Amino acid sequence: MRILFCGETFPAASEMLRQRLQAGGADEIVVSPSTAIRAALDGVEMVVPLMSRIDAALMDAGHFRLIQQWGTGLDGVDLEAARSRKIWVANVPASGGNADSVAEHTILLILASLRQIPTARANLQRGVLGAPLGIMLAGRTVTLYGLGAIAKALVRRLRGFDVRLVGITRDPAAAKVRELGLDAVYSTADRAKGLAQTDILVVCLSLSEETRGVIDGAALAALPRGAFLINPARGALVNYDALYAAVAAGRLGGVGLDVYWKEPIAPDDPLLRFPNVIATPHIAGITDRSYAEIADVVVENVERLRRGEAPLNRNV
Repeated sequence: MRILFCGETFPAASEMLRQRLQAGGADEIVVSPSTAIRAALDGVEMVVPLMSRIDAALMDAGHFRLIQQWGTGLDGVDLEAARSRKIWVANVPASGGNADSVAEHTILLILASLRQIPTARANLQRGVLGAPLGIMLAGRTVTLYGLGAIAKALVRRLRGFDVRLVGITRDPAAAKVRELGLDAVYSTADRAKGLAQTDILVVCLSLSEETRGVIDGAALAALPRGAFLINPARGALVNYDALYAAVAAGRLGGVGLDVYWKEPIAPDDPLLRFPNVIATPHIAGITDRSYAEIADVVVENVERLRRGEAPLNRNV
């Protein structure tokens, strides 16, 4: 089977799948630059989108039977076009190793922001000891905007830091919300009340047309002055202009980002120039454990496709 990775980002993914499938020797894995995907479609039966857009035109240019995401997000796939063309679309939900990995990285971003790690590193190079003055996480209110698998993994870890946990979600009365045991929960319609109590806002939502830009100027204005924003989910959940304005005006204590509006983000993006903006290159879910678990599901779907069976975690 010929499997095409669309784009050269996340290089460990194609290598891990190659290692898992090489025993049989019946599969060929191809990695194409995002600008040359069409030219690589000949004989391809399965495509892995990574950060590339899989639209109707690309589907018509090939004869692949499965669009298999390496992870959760399918916002780059035209699901209606796939459905009308009878192309299966599958992902790997953010549970187990992936959610745990993202949660760990989120805590890294929180602590790095509170302790002003970029400034601390600069002080080390200048020989300045005992500065900057950090902020303790203990006793702070952490608000999780979205209460899915990543939020669940975060709750387990944040409890040990002695924080107050607040949730914002569409349905505060849902059983899964009660199971989290949060200190307070607000509906998205009533989000301003939750945001007003927030020291650290963590965006945990999935991206959809409904949630695109949900962290807008109004949401940022509802935060207390000096609050921190952490986004390990999707860049487009946060309105770029509103975030830039809030950082430039000194309203936010700091920002921790692992995802961006266009990826990869330009190294000279003005937002990255602020010393209280900490950025990592979309690596929150990139760990040995999460990739091993994702690979297990993808390998199973390769075998299912070989047998003509519907894939696991089918969305279309």
